[in-house]
Amino acid sequence: MAVIDIGTNSTRLLLADVSGTTVVEVERRTTVTRLGRGVDHSGRLSADAIEAVCETVALYRDLIARSGAEATSVIATSAVRDAENGSAFVAELRERFALDAEVFDGDLEAQTTYLGTTAGRTREEILLVADIGGGSTELIIGQGRRPLFHRSLQAGVVRHTERMLTSDPPNASELERLADDVSRLIARALEGEDLPEIGRGVAVAGTPASLVAVDLQLEPYDPELVEGHVLQLGTVQHWLSKLSSMPLEERKQVTGLHPDRAEAIVAGLVILIEIMRTFDLEEIEVSEHDILHGGAIRAAAGLA
Repeated sequence: MAVIDIGTNSTRLLLADVSGTTVVEVERRTTVTRLGRGVDHSGRLSADAIEAVCETVALYRDLIARSGAEATSVIATSAVRDAENGSAFVAELRERFALDAEVFDGDLEAQTTYLGTTAGRTREEILLVADIGGGSTELIIGQGRRPLFHRSLQAGVVRHTERMLTSDPPNASELERLADDVSRLIARALEGEDLPEIGRGVAVAGTPASLVAVDLQLEPYDPELVEGHVLQLGTVQHWLSKLSSMPLEERKQVTGLHPDRAEAIVAGLVILIEIMRTFDLEEIEVSEHDILHGGAIRAAAGLA
């Protein structure tokens, strides 16, 4: 199976062999394309951002053709569903590459992420999966492979960086305002819900994976060391304090942090901390098994 995930901050590719819910990665690529930059203010995908994604998709399409994948699934998420010209972008992908992108709403994004994250797990504990994206954050609570609750929040690393972190480096009042806004969004999503006690938290997507790479000083990035690594709340808070005090150009030099992730990492860490605080998590596991894995399982099931 081949899965392309066109997100707000990055465009990713997974090539994988799939049997039932078992996903064996063959190749994985990530390119920061920033499709969602400016969407929160203008309501539209910019021409430059669209072209950056299309250049990346062209490269991925060649890799897919050489891989012999039986099927290709293209997923588009927050930036495309929020933008006025999102449907025009989907039409352009179809015309230029003969690829039919499926625009996921927040619910389907959450469900597919949970499917991918839990596919290789056997324990029946109550699990919180937090997917911190560029334009939205998905919170899913489930037991084993059964999702019990999910919400999609309008909280994302690109969205909140553009909205609130205008100083370089961000000042204390901006960080406090961002944390308050995220906390309010989470509280509103959970209001009136009788949720079970969380046994374990799992964080997926670029922010937690980047933080592991920074904390372990991974150069180059090693997905095997990232997968399953446990971050303590104190560790996340330490790196937020350290990274948020650096100007952007200095953050770009931090070992383990890809320069393209440096701008949005601060907002991502604030969101992660607020999630951990809300659910009383002193630690959280990091996983690379996310919507890409879930998309591959869905695509394989569609061929069965």
